[in-house]
Amino acid sequence: MGRPPVLPKKKKDGFWLELRNKGAKTGIIIIRDTEEAMMQAARQYQNTKDVVILGEHRNGKKVEDASGGAKKKKTLSKAA
Repeated sequence: MGRPPVLPKKKKDGFWLELRNKGAKTGIIIIRDTEEAMMQAARQYQNTKDVVILGEHRNGKKVEDASGGAKKKKTLSKAA
């Protein structure tokens, strides 16, 4: 018996959000099928959590925007 082969996990297709408690360094990642659903989830959680939009992933890789550069992380938080 040998060691089982281990491949890196492929990222699921969709739009990714990271939800963090206010002031935390890490959080949970949620995935939505459409950009509209992602933005709705971001609005839902922005009152109680820090929301970081990670962007769209397709075929296990992050999708670049039309200008050729990577999309910047957007942080949504309620202004105090």
